Amino acid sequence: MTFTTKKIAVVLPAYNEELTVGKTIEGFYQALPQAAIWVVNNRSSDKTESVAKETMARLGCTGGVINEPRPGKGCAVRRAFMEIEADVYLLADADMTYPASQAQELLAPVLAGEADMVVGDRHCEGDYASENKRAFHNVGNILVRKLVNGLFQARLSDILSGYRAFSRRFVKTYPILVDGFEIETDVTLHALDKRMTILEIPVRYKDRPPDSFSKLSTMRDGMRVIFVIGKILRYYKPLRFFFSAALIAAISGLLAGWPVLQEYFNTGYVSHVPLAILASGCEVVALLLASVGLILDTIAHQERARFERELLSRTYKNPCGLPRE
Repeated sequence: MTFTTKKIAVVLPAYNEELTVGKTIEGFYQALPQAAIWVVNNRSSDKTESVAKETMARLGCTGGVINEPRPGKGCAVRRAFMEIEADVYLLADADMTYPASQAQELLAPVLAGEADMVVGDRHCEGDYASENKRAFHNVGNILVRKLVNGLFQARLSDILSGYRAFSRRFVKTYPILVDGFEIETDVTLHALDKRMTILEIPVRYKDRPPDSFSKLSTMRDGMRVIFVIGKILRYYKPLRFFFSAALIAAISGLLAGWPVLQEYFNTGYVSHVPLAILASGCEVVALLLASVGLILDTIAHQERARFERELLSRTYKNPCGLPRE
């Protein structure tokens, strides 16, 4: 498969990136002159839209600017995936942090049918740790990576990378239900849960230019990512989620009921009535949580089976996911 015969879409979500969007477009145009470059202007209040349009007109590249009024990177990516038709999609940020020169490396495995998603790994070369000026972000990356790998028995290095290539099959079967910067975590967990093929390729990374400012908030967006992991655990691993809650409730009931049991076996009476009621309530809650976990686990299994049947029912003329004509 060659790059010249496939329809490639470069998707660049942008929020107030007037200082960097032009250079970013130029970089990807030089690396992929045949690709359609799409800037998703996400409620920018600066000149992001006009700079993007002027740069594209000057270069003569295909693509355009899509305006997404709802705030959040997740909304921007959702809009792009819904409206843009291509054989393969390349997602990057419009802040000059990801090297456009490595775009073909990310696209090649998808075009060859070797992967549904290719992730640009910023950590392998050590660039992210040295270039990133926000210390807690490194800690957050490690925490999220350990959580995701532990939950899904995976060995991924960069869960939060914004530099990714996707097959058409992946894009058109991925429901985006998050709004903000949790999108990277969500797309990774979706790929793991649906057994999509994931590859990681080391990429260089550099921090934003001095006059360009990140829109990320370490605490706010970090909590959002953790919340997304909790939701995915609840939605995709309900047995583990509800059994853990049931275990906590059961242990709490035993601790509350231990004095009651001791008193009963020693005297034959129960004077700690409130503790007895609390212990009984905890055990009932534990039983209900375990039952809910079993029921939802069965539903999740059926949903995975439905998704697999949906994939099998699609007929492709190539591994990138174009339907047969």
